Amino acid sequence: MISCLIADDQAMVREGFGALLAAQDGIRVCGLAADGAEAVREAQRLRPDVVLMDVRMPVMDGLAATRRLLRTAAGNPAAGNSAAANPRVLVLTTFDLDEYVYEALRSGASGFILKDAPSAELVHAVRVVAAGEALLAPSVTRRLIADFTQRPPSPPPAVSNRLSELTPREAEVLRLIARGLSNAEISDLLFIAEQTTKTHVGRILMKLGLRDRVQAVVLAYESGLVEPGRG
Repeated sequence: MISCLIADDQAMVREGFGALLAAQDGIRVCGLAADGAEAVREAQRLRPDVVLMDVRMPVMDGLAATRRLLRTAAGNPAAGNSAAANPRVLVLTTFDLDEYVYEALRSGASGFILKDAPSAELVHAVRVVAAGEALLAPSVTRRLIADFTQRPPSPPPAVSNRLSELTPREAEVLRLIARGLSNAEISDLLFIAEQTTKTHVGRILMKLGLRDRVQAVVLAYESGLVEPGRG
């Protein structure tokens, strides 16, 4: 059973999403929050598998709440591998080019979805994120890439030093992930089995200490491994 916490400052959105998700097999809405600060408190108390996090909220916005929630969980070794130790945040936004989406992904969110997305898409997103995957379709990746072309370069994060631990093949796979290719597309391009690609992706995330594919894309660009406009 997937437990969900819905954080949005609009009561109609909270209740609407709550009713939709509660009607799905295998999904349970464990709580609602009207602002970011309440979302953090409720997530720590209820330990949901997935937090649907609105970006623009009073008291504490969704970006700050995502950082606070994931930082707090990371500092709780007693939680082990439970949802509290590795919460999944699915960012809710009104616009697909919301100025805060990129920062939310950098903060550790596992993906984002538009508030006006079809109901089936929202349900699918919750299931994907709960399963430990990143909701990062190629179209989303390409928007992130386009965003990098509009931003001044930033200093590479400390984790980029670990790029040297990747094998040549793993580095190649990471570059292709950053270009927005799916596992199937990477497999076709490299003439390898899709399971082999999945294995490479898993090793890349493990070696770099990353949560998921989203963070891998961000790291690939911020570290300079891949440059916008180049493969």
